[in-house]
Amino acid sequence: MKKNIEPCYYGDYLQLDKILGAQHLQSEKYGDAAHEETLFIIVHQVYELWFKQVLHELNSIIDTFSQSEVKDQELITVVHRLHRVIQIQQLMNDQISVMETMTPQQFLSFRDYLVPASGFQSIQFKRLEISLGLKREFRIDFDKQSFYSRLEDKDRELLEGLENKPSLFDVVDQWLARMPLLKKDNFDFLRHYEKATNELLQADRQTIEKNNTLSEKERKQELKDWESTRQNFDALFDEKKYLQLRGEGKFRLSHNAMLSALFIKQYSEEPIFNLPFQLITALTEVDEKLTIWRYRHAMMVQRMLGTKIGTGGSSGHHYLKKTTESNRIFLDFFNMATFLLPKDMLPELPPAIKRYLGFYLSDDEE
Repeated sequence: MKKNIEPCYYGDYLQLDKILGAQHLQSEKYGDAAHEETLFIIVHQVYELWFKQVLHELNSIIDTFSQSEVKDQELITVVHRLHRVIQIQQLMNDQISVMETMTPQQFLSFRDYLVPASGFQSIQFKRLEISLGLKREFRIDFDKQSFYSRLEDKDRELLEGLENKPSLFDVVDQWLARMPLLKKDNFDFLRHYEKATNELLQADRQTIEKNNTLSEKERKQELKDWESTRQNFDALFDEKKYLQLRGEGKFRLSHNAMLSALFIKQYSEEPIFNLPFQLITALTEVDEKLTIWRYRHAMMVQRMLGTKIGTGGSSGHHYLKKTTESNRIFLDFFNMATFLLPKDMLPELPPAIKRYLGFYLSDDEE
């Protein structure tokens, strides 16, 4: 690494004159400055800076998974960068508490000057959602209609182009789907797993049928729920059924990707699965932090506006609450707990597979 020839001055390097001079209050145009408007601007500017960093991390991760092969060293870097994203998300969630130091009346002192500007026009947040995997077909109806409205043409073109590129969800799904570990030599994970789940489900049914504390109505409901769970399990072993449920929105991962992720989570203690398990866990947490951010944002808007419409024309709190429930990306990783078996019910891995998963140098080692 070469040494710098010219001295680097702190303020010049960070361009502080631009950053610290970028808070222009709308309220000043119409009378006295609203004191809290400075806080409002700075909080949103900081969000945009963090969005930029998260996009920087996500783009590098998508590039890594877009390769035909992802090496262990690269997977280490991916997991590290996802953990960085998670920490940034935690900061953004905590930042809402700073905004909540402003009272509703203080917000109303400048709020009407902002119309029609709103968070709907944050291009970086829209890029972040699309890059993670929240594309047009997965949005709620209001989003499908409004996502591209109130935008300048250049921004609309940018986002529509991004819709046609692989998202993080897409590349992770493809990576999981091509993992070759479900069948190896004479070992067939799915065949052994199906046998174990049948035993588990039959035991659950017998427990329901023999439970004398249940009324007949309760027993029927328990058996109905059991049957629904059974159908979800059956879909794992029948790709046609899985695709049908996927078409109904019950799954989003491809069939092979779901099975690979399940295999990884069932045998997460095996050395070869350590990094893939960390990856799945990190993606689950990214989705969780984003959901928490949406929820806290919805609660803050309700606290500030009650049932008033938002500055961008949406139904305010009700719209944000709806996106909290609907705009999930890696929900399959959350729901995968449905299909996990107790350790003592898992099929025993053959010695050759154990050696392979344990990074043994050759199959001849004992």
